[in-house]
Amino acid sequence: MNTVLKTKYDALLEQGIDKLDFQQQIAYLTQHFSEIVFSTSFSYEDQAITFLLKNEPVEIFTLDTGRLFEQTYETWNRTVAKYKVKIKTYTPPAAELSAFLTEKGPDSFYQSVENRKQCCNIRKVIPLNQAIQGKQVWITGLRAEHSPNRKDIPVFEWDETHQIIKFNPILFWTTDQVQEFITNNQIPYNSLHKKGFVSIGCAPCTRAIQEGEDFRAGRWWWEDASKKECGLHIHK
Repeated sequence: MNTVLKTKYDALLEQGIDKLDFQQQIAYLTQHFSEIVFSTSFSYEDQAITFLLKNEPVEIFTLDTGRLFEQTYETWNRTVAKYKVKIKTYTPPAAELSAFLTEKGPDSFYQSVENRKQCCNIRKVIPLNQAIQGKQVWITGLRAEHSPNRKDIPVFEWDETHQIIKFNPILFWTTDQVQEFITNNQIPYNSLHKKGFVSIGCAPCTRAIQEGEDFRAGRWWWEDASKKECGLHIHK
């Protein structure tokens, strides 16, 4: 247990920082914490947060799984060009990925949940652990609407697994609020969002959703809905 960081987390809650607006929250964090990172997948949510953080002393990073949509890379390029931000990139460990592909092939994730989770672990979880190792605050674009598992999480949470403070600044924004913020601030966004893609991950594992379908229906659509997490965000 990182008792020093956990104590600072408890103090944050005691002072009611979770009740303040974003600018006050980020001002507190940058004053009291030295290692703050934001993980972006270039989704609507993450693009909105990048806009809010573009002038803040926060490291922005992304996970390049090697199987992202071309539209995601286009969004990445436009974001860097517009805001002149540096986005640190983490990739899958070459040895583990090579062994996995050699043993099971490039699309084995369709065959079983176990294979899919192994693929996610190599391409996403291991690089994430590298990205947040030794950090104090991890800013995310999680929204409560996106998953039943996320409806009860707080704006600030203690991530026991990673021993880090997580800050979910737009947790309670609605989809309409996010889209309005993107439009009003002329923020670059992934064009797949306009084609029915809500939650955008790796190309082989993501599809557009149909009217009336759940937000997560487009991710790993061949699996049971209760299993649709990749291991990046663990809520107990």
